[in-house]
Amino acid sequence: MVKTPFIYYDFEMNENIDTALSVAGLTEYIKLLLEEDPQLIQVWVTGEVSSLHVHRMGVFFTLSDNKGQATIKCVVWNSQKDRLLELPKLGVEILVMGNVRLYAKKGEYQLTVFQVLATGEGLQALRYQQLKNRLASEGLFDTSLKRSLPSFPQIIAVVTAATAAAWGDIQKTLSQRNPGVKVLFSPATVQGKEAPSSIVKAIERVNHDGRAELIILARGGGAVEDLFCFNDERVVRAISESSIPVITGIGHQRDETLADLVADVNAHTPTAAAEMAVPSYEVLRIEHQQRSYRLLASIKQRLRQESEQLASLKKRLKNLPVNAVSLREAKMRTLMLKQKLEALDPHAVLERGFSVVRQIDGEIIRESKQLREGQELTIQLPQGKIKVKVTEILS
Repeated sequence: MVKTPFIYYDFEMNENIDTALSVAGLTEYIKLLLEEDPQLIQVWVTGEVSSLHVHRMGVFFTLSDNKGQATIKCVVWNSQKDRLLELPKLGVEILVMGNVRLYAKKGEYQLTVFQVLATGEGLQALRYQQLKNRLASEGLFDTSLKRSLPSFPQIIAVVTAATAAAWGDIQKTLSQRNPGVKVLFSPATVQGKEAPSSIVKAIERVNHDGRAELIILARGGGAVEDLFCFNDERVVRAISESSIPVITGIGHQRDETLADLVADVNAHTPTAAAEMAVPSYEVLRIEHQQRSYRLLASIKQRLRQESEQLASLKKRLKNLPVNAVSLREAKMRTLMLKQKLEALDPHAVLERGFSVVRQIDGEIIRESKQLREGQELTIQLPQGKIKVKVTEILS
């Protein structure tokens, strides 16, 4: 057996021994190094809670790495405990944020913890909240920035995936509610890493085209992670910067994304977004019919009032002294009232050879600028109506 020889070190005593540090001095030096290091003032650490002790002053626990090769002592003081999103639990992997402190009496360092999150989804939730707060501070979600939707849009753009069920649902709903509306499709990937840039390009494509009066950004329901692309800052800013109002219909009723918060209008589903985009043609027809009935009733009521006034004047006329001046004035008054009644009667105008030209929705045509070739119109005659189509506009 070979013996290992001893190695002797010969230390010389010199003047440098006078610079030796005390234990307190060395500890204070290490304390300054740790606590003033900018990397350690606020540091995120992940690990498994390997020990846990609830004390009257706070919660003391130990974090260990998954291989058991390193540990660090941690403390959450009672003053901070109510602000935690999660409480440390024995055997659970967590993500903590805190700063490193050194305690001189024991010569130990530990992590003073200010926040605790579950790993995975917890970290994603933190990033979501931080981005939401930053964008909110810029005013992107202010209600004062929300634009009103056009009442009767003629052209609507839809941004979603070509193979998504949302695209079929939107087409069906728009067709049922208003067959005359024109739909422009701007395809986009709405799931995965490529989705944010694809959605941004699709929105920019619609704005560059310039024909659409409204944009529907939609995706059907799914897992929470499937909707992450709608929390991307690039998508949020593209919606905010769009010159065309945007309705979002993303996921289910329980889902909410940052895209929903920045949109001018937020619907809970793609179908609901389509329903908000256009009024129902059938509802419009009924409302127009009701307005016509109310207008006709108002005219009839006015005619009755004027007739009653005329009858009253005739009665008063009979009781007036008969003389040429009074009779002439009464006749003139009667004539004026008669002319007034005739002027109020819309059928009298038609009987004189005039007709009323209306658009399909009932709006009266007053000038040729309102017309376009191929447009269908209705013409009200003294007796009945006819439907015509514009073949040429002369002036």
